[in-house]
Amino acid sequence: MDLKELKKMIALMNENDLLELEIEEGGKRLRLKKAGPPGAGGAVPPPVLPTAAAAPVAPGSETEASAEDQGFVTIRSPMVGTYYQAAAPDADTYVEYGSKVSAETVVCIVEAMKVMNEIKAEVSGEIVKLCVKNGEAVEYGQALFLVKPA
Repeated sequence: MDLKELKKMIALMNENDLLELEIEEGGKRLRLKKAGPPGAGGAVPPPVLPTAAAAPVAPGSETEASAEDQGFVTIRSPMVGTYYQAAAPDADTYVEYGSKVSAETVVCIVEAMKVMNEIKAEVSGEIVKLCVKNGEAVEYGQALFLVKPA
């Protein structure tokens, strides 16, 4: 494959908002993959244990300050990744609004670098708010759930 063809492939990716393109031709394989979001810098994040920090809600908005005033605890994402509410698309969700949880209850999965990390509540109580939708990207420290402690 020459440089002209390679540039065409890159243009094709950009025009169609493709994140990854793989071509196999004549026993040779080419795989193009776009870098992560701006600011990621391509650096590998430090290893993170697959558990959520159940810390009080940090006042950052009226909603979070209100939650703190009501005594709710926030389950936050311990890593950047994709949030999943169930182990598989056809499986039951881990928790829903009103679900009772204990410290060891798995509340969701955050996928990071093709690894499915089970996130535990680390607090006993009742889920009073789901802060993220299934399949959404989450950031480190982002609120996933609000829990009314037991």
